[in-house]
Amino acid sequence: MTEQKTWSQRFESALHPAIAIFNASIGFDIELIEYDLTGSVAHAKMLAHTGIISTEEGEKLVAGLEQIRQEYRDGKFQPGIDAEDVHFAVEKRLTEITGDVGKKLHTARSRNDQVGTDTRLYLRHQIEQIRSQLRDLQGVILTIAQDNVETLIPGYTHLQRAQPLSLAHHFLAYFEMLDRDWQRLGEIYQRVNISPLGCGALAGTTFPIDRHYSAKLLNFTGVYSNSLDGVSDRDFAIEFSCAASLIMVHLSRLSEEIILWASQEFNFVTLKDSCATGSSIMPQKKNPDVPELVRGKTGRVFGHLQGMLVLMKGLPLAYNKDLQEDKEAIFDSVKTVKGCLEAITILLAQGLEFRPQRLAEAVAEDFSNATDVADYLASKGVPFREAYNLVGKVVKTSLAAGKLLKDLTIQEWKDLHPAFEADIYDAIAPRQVVAARNSYGGTGFEQVRLALKAAQERILVN
Repeated sequence: MTEQKTWSQRFESALHPAIAIFNASIGFDIELIEYDLTGSVAHAKMLAHTGIISTEEGEKLVAGLEQIRQEYRDGKFQPGIDAEDVHFAVEKRLTEITGDVGKKLHTARSRNDQVGTDTRLYLRHQIEQIRSQLRDLQGVILTIAQDNVETLIPGYTHLQRAQPLSLAHHFLAYFEMLDRDWQRLGEIYQRVNISPLGCGALAGTTFPIDRHYSAKLLNFTGVYSNSLDGVSDRDFAIEFSCAASLIMVHLSRLSEEIILWASQEFNFVTLKDSCATGSSIMPQKKNPDVPELVRGKTGRVFGHLQGMLVLMKGLPLAYNKDLQEDKEAIFDSVKTVKGCLEAITILLAQGLEFRPQRLAEAVAEDFSNATDVADYLASKGVPFREAYNLVGKVVKTSLAAGKLLKDLTIQEWKDLHPAFEADIYDAIAPRQVVAARNSYGGTGFEQVRLALKAAQERILVN
């Protein structure tokens, strides 16, 4: 027969074994044990601070909890399915260590506010780590940008050649995306960092607790002002899931570009052996598994966000068992985001080699300088829309003749419009096309160097 639970004295018989397994969360919420112990230590100290238990009892509880922490770290405390969840597992072991005083730990506390506290402590810690990983990835991006300010790469819209870019400018766009991710997580951290401890099951407690004292011990910046909200709020988890999804959006977009660049059709980068795999039957292949996996794992993080939204949308106040389902979604999102950030950082730092010659050829073999011809005419006083139409005509005729704009003779240019002079060739040279775009935030080399310097200063300050 299944062991009676702490709450089971209300019942005449134990749970059906299959229901006990279905109901249990110990298989995954053991992830919270360190945070559960930390929260419990603060609660024990608060109980002693307010005189709800004696100082000696408080010290005994704290010592017992720290013993459990060490036992867990040493692999000696490994609760099984009978524990139901991490909270009961800790309380049961604490009672074995300290005797009846262990049964006092749960005074003025419910599993509802306890799990809310644990989850916030966990997520707070994970946000700090993910923000650090984002900075590491940004640092690698800045290194690539520093080395490639004057390396040219085709720029695309609609995946069609548009205008040439500085490769550094291209990578600094991802720096900005990741910086928004870093900032967003910092904002979410503030809402994660609020303590629900002491909200009880839903209505607070009759004991003279000091919620601000325990919050301070746990380095929370505040406490929930409404007990119902405190135990039922998962907005912070949904916000994190949204931020995690946006991080994955950015990593997936970068991954897609790397996959394209590594293809024979683009051939902009070479994948190094340390970050690529081969085919089981085609010996010539080198597969971009890292970016493909990042692109693939993005969907599971999106799924967790959707799952969290659906989980919460119909729940009446306050706590409902449905909320047990938030843990695996949060844990897996954290694991996936951290793993993908690590893999992409290694790939960019050690696994890619750009092919500058191929990139230079790519920007010289198309009509991505057509806008500059129109700009050239506009600078000579020709209305831009008129210039635009003239250039469209010359592109059409050049394509028919199998020529690029650089191949046209000066007479052909003058036949198009008398404003053209010999300096048109300099104006449409790829390097000049990039250098000329010197507006703030543009791809001009001068602007890119300024942006690079500002980005470097930004991550040093923060």
